[in-house]
Amino acid sequence: MKKMAVKEILQFGDKTLKRVSRRVETIDKEILSLVQDLKDTLYNTNGIGLAAPQIGVLKRVILIDLRDDSNPIILINPKIIKKIGKEEDIEGCLSYPGYEGDVVRPRKVVVTGKELNGQDVEYTATGLLAKAFCHEIDHLDGILYTDRAGKIYKIEE
Repeated sequence: MKKMAVKEILQFGDKTLKRVSRRVETIDKEILSLVQDLKDTLYNTNGIGLAAPQIGVLKRVILIDLRDDSNPIILINPKIIKKIGKEEDIEGCLSYPGYEGDVVRPRKVVVTGKELNGQDVEYTATGLLAKAFCHEIDHLDGILYTDRAGKIYKIEE
């Protein structure tokens, strides 16, 4: 059995989180290993998404799992090609535990990217999935939800 590789999630203030990630040119063993690390790390938390920069790897790879019976989404070089509407909601981040903020995101997004098998894929998303796409793709561009939040507050236990 493969040993789980739960990586440390970089925390708010780490300069790596503010850097722009590089495109993935080839889906090789390194990328497959990165995806496994993202899975092992995300499933060790109660989060619904993780981007490669959050575990210190500046590559354009995200993992989203709404934990609602839908399949996890792994996207290489994801890009938002269309944004429709606006909606404000509360957001949090595994890189900034204990805090939440009010963030305005598109109500609906169309996202393209590649699956692990190299196939091009397109998602049209609304609700939580749309917010997750925006949040994780922002990570790839060195943008944190705190950069977009109107207000940030400490979560009361």
